[in-house]
Amino acid sequence: MTYRVCFVCTGNICRSPMAEAVFHARVAEAGLDGTVEVDSAGTGGWHEGEGADPRTVDVLEEHGYSLAHTARQFRPAWFDRLDLVIALDAGHLKALRRLAPTPEDAAKVRLLRSYDPAAGHDLDVPDPYYGGRDGFEECLEMVEAASEGLLAAVRDEVEGRAA
Repeated sequence: MTYRVCFVCTGNICRSPMAEAVFHARVAEAGLDGTVEVDSAGTGGWHEGEGADPRTVDVLEEHGYSLAHTARQFRPAWFDRLDLVIALDAGHLKALRRLAPTPEDAAKVRLLRSYDPAAGHDLDVPDPYYGGRDGFEECLEMVEAASEGLLAAVRDEVEGRAA
């Protein structure tokens, strides 16, 4: 049975596609490619149909990640097929939990940086869109740091299903 994870930010062109690319790479490295499906979306539809921000693509490629991406807006009906919905900041977390049709669906929504023990209390991944390249580099560092803990949690869930 496939375990499905969806990363969500505002417009689905910076943070969430970056998280999708990094986590997909971690899933492949762990040998879970056929078991864990990874994608992303935005809370809004402003960029639907567009590719990822070129700065996101450049930073990912320079660090060895690949990304084929088309922005889309998150739909409440997706909760039925998703196991985990990963919000990139507290605003996304609140918006997604409001969209959740049931309390069980709302419980599927988590903040990405909650999987990084070194993150402390500030669990938001800042939006790099209006800044320079350094913001995209910082975003990647935060995503990479949280991806290890997220992978461990997902692996536990997947193994728990198989038991």
